Amino acid sequence: MADGSQKKPVEELTEEEAAAELARLAEEIAGHDRRYYLDDQPSVSDADYDALRRRNQAIEEAFPELKREDSPTERVGAAPTGAFSKVRHAVPMLSLDNAFYDEDVADFAARVRRFLGLSADEELAFTAEPKIDGLSLTLRYENRKLVVAATRGDGTEGENVTANARTIDDIPVTLPERAPELVEVRGEVYMTHQAFEELNARQEAAGKQTYVNPRNTAAGSLRQLDASVTAERPLKFFAYAWGEMSELPADTQYEVVSAFGDWGFSVNPAMRLCRTIEEMLQTYREIEEGRARLDYDIDGVVYKVDRLDLQRRLGFVSRSPRWAIAHKFPAERATTVVNAIEINVGRTGTLTPVAKLQPVTVGGVVVANATLHNEDYIAGIGGKGEVIRDGKDIRVGDTVTVQRAGDVIPQIVDVDLDKRPEDSAPYEFPTTCPVCGSHAVREVAEKTGRIDARRRCTGALICPAQAMERLKHFVARDAFDIEGLGAKQVETFYQDGLIKQPADIFRLRDEDAKSLKKLKDREGWGPKSVDNLFAAIDERRSIDLYRFIYGLGIRHVGETTAKLLARSYGSFAAFREAMEAATDRENEAWADLNNIDGIGEVVADAIVEFFAEEHNREAIDALLAEVTPQEAETIAADGSPVAGKTVVFTGSLERMTRDEAKAMAERFGAKVSGSVSKKTDLLVAGPGAGSKLTKAKDLGVEVIDEDGWFDLVGA
Repeated sequence: MADGSQKKPVEELTEEEAAAELARLAEEIAGHDRRYYLDDQPSVSDADYDALRRRNQAIEEAFPELKREDSPTERVGAAPTGAFSKVRHAVPMLSLDNAFYDEDVADFAARVRRFLGLSADEELAFTAEPKIDGLSLTLRYENRKLVVAATRGDGTEGENVTANARTIDDIPVTLPERAPELVEVRGEVYMTHQAFEELNARQEAAGKQTYVNPRNTAAGSLRQLDASVTAERPLKFFAYAWGEMSELPADTQYEVVSAFGDWGFSVNPAMRLCRTIEEMLQTYREIEEGRARLDYDIDGVVYKVDRLDLQRRLGFVSRSPRWAIAHKFPAERATTVVNAIEINVGRTGTLTPVAKLQPVTVGGVVVANATLHNEDYIAGIGGKGEVIRDGKDIRVGDTVTVQRAGDVIPQIVDVDLDKRPEDSAPYEFPTTCPVCGSHAVREVAEKTGRIDARRRCTGALICPAQAMERLKHFVARDAFDIEGLGAKQVETFYQDGLIKQPADIFRLRDEDAKSLKKLKDREGWGPKSVDNLFAAIDERRSIDLYRFIYGLGIRHVGETTAKLLARSYGSFAAFREAMEAATDRENEAWADLNNIDGIGEVVADAIVEFFAEEHNREAIDALLAEVTPQEAETIAADGSPVAGKTVVFTGSLERMTRDEAKAMAERFGAKVSGSVSKKTDLLVAGPGAGSKLTKAKDLGVEVIDEDGWFDLVGA
């Protein structure tokens, strides 16, 4: 774009000039935000800054279809990345699984009963409470005094916002004598609608930018570098959960939360105790009906098993407790037009179609993109070959209904055929990669003969899109989680040749020192932000083993599988040695991998194939020269006689379900295997035990019955 278009009146801009101008403004304003909020080095006057934002807003109003996802009008300031010290949670702050339909709630209750081995007529109570749309916070009290307040962060590690939390009236600084010595109360920071409107009125009167919604404003207010700013914001706090406690004041969820109220915390008055699914759903209906009358935002209802002893038995799976679920309010819908269908290429080569939409507001959020999943979905075919949308395909130019449910990616749920353009044609899915030109194929599963719904690029090493997406995955929150190095920065650094593989990230400081064009001189960067980035990178030179494994981007290996592998092998050296040995399917290492409970043959194949590729091994070697993966943390099981041992369960279990047996063994620090081998330490055999029992006896493995198991672990 010529420099002159920056001076042009908005009404004289062409569409091409407007798009380029919005891109320039987004980058320039983000740079000013970074220097003002993070570096404390404003580079323009307030008047000049406001002029940039006004021009950006005027262009967006004239060309609404060009509004960018990174638009400055969607941001309030800049996140104070790296400004707060880190706090490692003594007990992880987990997220909840979601339910969207009544049937999902019934399935959840049935899963709980099945896991615990409870019959349909045995009593099972749940609490039900509004799901606050705010920011999760944990408050740690030692000797009944508030010592640390921390955000959820990634669930394992959050930011220390103690000074800011002390300014919130709902948060007691000291607890009464009746509270235990060590208390960790968890809940949600939020802002009421009235407080939000009053804040925006003050902002407008002062000629300052107004805020988008109460949730983001509350989050930004809590994370202010200056606690006095937080003190000026009318934040509130609801307590509803806990972390580490020296002792619990009661035996049920309902009674513990009630105790929080007795200690001076605000607890939600809408919380109810439900003894049937019908009561749970009735509470949901009542809360949903009263939603509009509340002075704060909620987006669903949370159900939790009431008895704490049952919660302990149920335990957790991945990042979520088995004993709780969030029943989200119905999806919001809106009608818009499909302007284009674009193809994104992922880190494993998957071609994912995305609908580029005429921007539309759905549930208070501007939606410009919707996932189309795969070519079958576009054609009106579901994941199991079933007909969806009454068989209507999706075409460019179609008028469609877009649905957004909670945090779920927006999707197209219907097509208005009456408004379909006469010249429209079915979308032709590409058979070559749009990035590198390699063939894109749908693989056929050898065992089932079923064609994969996803089409994948076969380019692998020569495909820049896959390389870039692997790098984005590497720095993702659940992987290396490097502050200041998100997807957009990775994309820019990759395109500019600064990084090509993960190890290059850890060489950035040295390479920057050699370069004539320093990182600090780039638009949007400054000396302080660069120093913060290098410090964040150095923090990740020592990293949890599961994060290291997950960050490698092995196909089919998600966070849960990475944790399972880390725990099973203990160290990366042992894991790698076993995976390279397992390339020989006759090797014992292959059997050991498949015997891990939770690892199937498809996943095992993907892992072994990854380590069989020489370029992957070279990339790992380069990374290990920069990074040290820590040995896996063992589950705290002090004094457990089965800690570190490999246990196999077989036969009919009468005192516990198979799922509960596995969860119990893992809680006591044991590893659970699906089959008996020379590495098996203990076989727990119930009635009807067959070949596994025979093999265990042949190998001299210790065998006990179910009663012996309970006696052994002292349960």
